[in-house]
Amino acid sequence: MTINNKIVLGITGGIAAYKSAELARLLVKAGAQVKIVMTSNAQKFITALTMQAITGHEVYANLFVSAAAMEHINLARWADIVLVAPASANFMAQLALGSAADLLSSLCLATTAPLVIVPAMNQVMWHHAATQANRQVLQQRAVHILGPELGSQACGDHGLGRMMAPETIIEHLPLLVRQPHQLGPLAGVRIVITAGPTRENLDPVRFLSNHSSGKMGYALAHAAVAAGAKVTLISGPVLSVAAPAAAALISVTTAQEMCDAVLARVNECDIFIGVAAVADYYCPEPAQQKIAKQQSGCQLTLLATPDIIKLVSACRPRPFIVGFAAETHDLLSNAMAKLKNKGMDVIIANQVGADQGINSDDNEVTVLWQKAAIMQSLSLARQPKITLAQQLIQLLASLYNNQEHYSEHSSA
Repeated sequence: MTINNKIVLGITGGIAAYKSAELARLLVKAGAQVKIVMTSNAQKFITALTMQAITGHEVYANLFVSAAAMEHINLARWADIVLVAPASANFMAQLALGSAADLLSSLCLATTAPLVIVPAMNQVMWHHAATQANRQVLQQRAVHILGPELGSQACGDHGLGRMMAPETIIEHLPLLVRQPHQLGPLAGVRIVITAGPTRENLDPVRFLSNHSSGKMGYALAHAAVAAGAKVTLISGPVLSVAAPAAAALISVTTAQEMCDAVLARVNECDIFIGVAAVADYYCPEPAQQKIAKQQSGCQLTLLATPDIIKLVSACRPRPFIVGFAAETHDLLSNAMAKLKNKGMDVIIANQVGADQGINSDDNEVTVLWQKAAIMQSLSLARQPKITLAQQLIQLLASLYNNQEHYSEHSSA
């Protein structure tokens, strides 16, 4: 992957600062020019000499190197991207407040370049109401937030708070940062994407759901934004993935809530991409009290949830419709049947299981569509979902922009 950008890499104080050395190395290897800005606390975890040796540039740490230097302005103007990794809870609070207490926070206020932060902190600190309020403020201001990830922490805790791996950050950057003068293949196109699982309540403590992580849908949202689209992301409950700051995020829980959110916006979109793993059944009358365990078992009445894609297909005017088929067997035959029966333009079929598909970082898919009544297909090999999403969006953009030439559904 090539990254031909001038990047200011900001490092704040935290044990995850050691990962910044590897991140800087990978950025330089990818072709980026990297200049480092460190807070005073960051220098307690990693030395400026290390970062200078990796990047070949002077490391900046003092807002007042000289009266004429104005380094925060110079760096702010130089940067194509300002990337802060790790971003501590304290730094997020400073950024949300608009504080300019040091060189790094000052240049973040002074730059017009895209700002990307990669949080890293104790899992209790991440979940604290103040941190979450700061996160929401920053997202509203179009700050891109990557992570944090779920896992073991240096303090011994386990949970959300780990800094995203440098390799994964590198994969995200081309999706997050696109120069304003570059018009993508979906420039101005309005896209609604559904992602994640739904939850159908059985009683106050139990629900029906599935293993979907939302990673594929969120990756497609990032890729669509990078391609110039105006994205609305309608998401079920997900834990460790971040939506693109430029997308409108609508959070739902149940299949009916997702259906209502989609139908309320379908007339305002050009492309609908149904990635969510929507529950097939729901309990029409969830118990008001916790269902007690009985050795004889438990009987539940379940009804079918709305078929969102079928309902979207019946709308007039009708958007360009893309669906997913996650199957454990007869992948292509099941996908082709869904493509025809639900009136989709394109279906993306993926085999689930064996550490791929649902709740995995990787995926491999076969894309199916019809051209002049002849079924067409394209297989994309197993790869990280973030890179797979880029390929899928490029393909979907091509098919959408030429839909009158192939799709029997486009004139329906």
